[in-house]
Amino acid sequence: MTIFYIFPIAVIAVILLYLWAIMPRVVRRPDTIPFQEWLYAHRGLHDNTTDAPENSIRAFEKAVNAGYGIELDVQLSKDKIPVVFHDATLTRICGVEGNVSDYTYEELQGFSLCGTDEIIPRFADVLKLVDGRVPLIIEFKTESTDISVCPVADAILRGYRGRYCIESFNPLAVSWYRKHHNDIVRGQLADYFWKQENPQKNLLYFSLQYLLLNFLSRPDFIAYNHQHPHVLSRTLCRVLFRSLSVAWTIRSQRELELAKEHFEVFIFDSFIPELRD
Repeated sequence: MTIFYIFPIAVIAVILLYLWAIMPRVVRRPDTIPFQEWLYAHRGLHDNTTDAPENSIRAFEKAVNAGYGIELDVQLSKDKIPVVFHDATLTRICGVEGNVSDYTYEELQGFSLCGTDEIIPRFADVLKLVDGRVPLIIEFKTESTDISVCPVADAILRGYRGRYCIESFNPLAVSWYRKHHNDIVRGQLADYFWKQENPQKNLLYFSLQYLLLNFLSRPDFIAYNHQHPHVLSRTLCRVLFRSLSVAWTIRSQRELELAKEHFEVFIFDSFIPELRD
């Protein structure tokens, strides 16, 4: 076999391998249409300068009352209680040193959110508050290969009757749902990690940016930074594989209008969206 045959065969093989790697779930997909009927308030309908800081009970109350879906973050306290908090560290929101995982749930109750009367809520209490009135996008915050938050939070969610889906930047967390709760809508979070100001430029982040680890989790949707809609893998998942495409995080009405060309679901922050067409 001459090089004239070997080269095109090799190119075709690489392309097929690439498509297999990024392919989302294509067989027996759960219904994602109900999730497309909502706008999602990022960490609740919050403002960190008011009495409704991010990921607070007050912010979630405001989102529910305004008729918005909610995006929220879940991680574990030191004593393995699922709590709703975004950052790994407490510094930005609570003004104290250490990580969420350094403190028990009881200890975390001693810290206020952005100087308000709001405290870090338990995941179970947020679910009780929402009570199925609006859909939830639940992001699992994980560290490296530790995905212990998944089974703990899932045990709570199995008793919840509201509509929800899960997502994570960590493909291992999304893969956990593929293996253990396959009927739940699951999403892969991603960003253009190799942008100039980001020091995280290695093979792992290259793989995450281009969704090359989708073969582990076969997600139902791709949640991507709306500022980078033209990343090839994201576009192929949406156009070729017909996967649901979620935009994060929209911060103005103009950004929302521009994102409509490339996404179906929108997570917003810092403004009140006008009603969609």
